[in-house]
Amino acid sequence: MDLTHLDEKGQARMVDVSEKDVTKREALAQAIVTMLPNTLTMITEGKHKKGDVLATARIAGIQAAKKTWELIPMCHPLMIAGAKVDIQPISETELRIEVRCKVADRTGIEMEALTAASIAALTIYDMCKAVDKGMTIGEIKLLEKTGGKSGDWSAS
Repeated sequence: MDLTHLDEKGQARMVDVSEKDVTKREALAQAIVTMLPNTLTMITEGKHKKGDVLATARIAGIQAAKKTWELIPMCHPLMIAGAKVDIQPISETELRIEVRCKVADRTGIEMEALTAASIAALTIYDMCKAVDKGMTIGEIKLLEKTGGKSGDWSAS
């Protein structure tokens, strides 16, 4: 498969999507934040001195999805139709962030979902680093995408 962000000379370029059809597209991405059990308890019980960690992370994720084109050089600006950030504990030490983004456009929305999951995770780290500097962020990945020329895809 060719790298579409490189021209015939190997130079970086923004892909021209002007001839592509507008279609409904959707992407689901995740990130996992691992922390000490006490840190997770503090977050889920709403006892953090800085405020509601999960609400702040959800808002940061939505903002990140909308600004992806400003952060990643070859991304197109998209009129995002929806961005939902869901954050749930999956063990006594882990939070799973799942982000679903939707758009009707000429190019995919995977990068927006991945950026949103990443920034939501970084926001949790930022708010909690004073009590748990050893937190880790991992398993940032695309889980599924629908629509577009390449069709549907799922990690499972």
